[in-house]
Amino acid sequence: MAEEEAKKVVETEVVETVETAKTETFAKSGKKSKKHIEEVKAEEERQAKKLERAEKDAAVKPKGVKPVTRPKLERRGKKYQEAYKLVEKKDYSLNDAIELALKTSPVKFDASVEMHVRLGVDPRQADQNIRTTIVLPNGNGKTVRVAVFAPLDVCKAAKAAGADIAEDEEFLRQLEKGEVNFDVLISTPAYMPKLGKFARLLGPKGLMPNPKAGTVTMDVEKAVKDSKAGKVEYRVDKQSIVHIGLGKVSFGGAKIAENANAFLDSLKAQKPASLKGTYVKSVFVTTTMGPSISVENIYN
Repeated sequence: MAEEEAKKVVETEVVETVETAKTETFAKSGKKSKKHIEEVKAEEERQAKKLERAEKDAAVKPKGVKPVTRPKLERRGKKYQEAYKLVEKKDYSLNDAIELALKTSPVKFDASVEMHVRLGVDPRQADQNIRTTIVLPNGNGKTVRVAVFAPLDVCKAAKAAGADIAEDEEFLRQLEKGEVNFDVLISTPAYMPKLGKFARLLGPKGLMPNPKAGTVTMDVEKAVKDSKAGKVEYRVDKQSIVHIGLGKVSFGGAKIAENANAFLDSLKAQKPASLKGTYVKSVFVTTTMGPSISVENIYN
């Protein structure tokens, strides 16, 4: 009897093992492997628990009231809001816009007067990427530090013309240390290759000499005098806008208007021949931290 019962137990275990092997057949690798199936099940359990926790949190912590965003004007300072009330929603003549800009300057310091012109050009086109320089009749009110990198004999003439820094090899040593103590850098064509390795230092700051800007020239003395006299560079940005400083509030309306007219004449002369459509789309005048004033567009 005992032997028969033992045989039955063994047979039962064998049958169960065979049935289990049949039902749980796994591949050696891939999506049907035992490891992958276990990982999928574990991930499903984790996601289910995560969803359950999120539902509990949503039930315990109901969403609050959506915050009210104030209009941009209300988020400005009181002085700006008072100045903004003086500006009407219309196009002013250039002289009226400048006088109003001077009147609405909300700061205590001697603010800069700026002009911003939106053009109809495509800066990605080489012939429409406007970049040039202009000597403002009354300067821009800024003290410009001029550096000259040229042979020693040229450096002496540049020093006499008013250059703040005029060096040869010593200038390169300063750049190697990362010292940039100037606003404008002028060089001769022969010395430009030596500045190549400092392109990453000077380029992003807009200090790399450029023939279009008149900072790569043989007449270094003239370039220094022009820079000191108020020569400024302007160029169109990626949004097809030209920005330029016309001077300080302390200049008064007449001098600012003279600078503005000189700039607009220069800008009109830069109109690309390949441009089809409107050249000047809009013109605005403003001061540092002051409201923007629209100028009537008569410059096409």
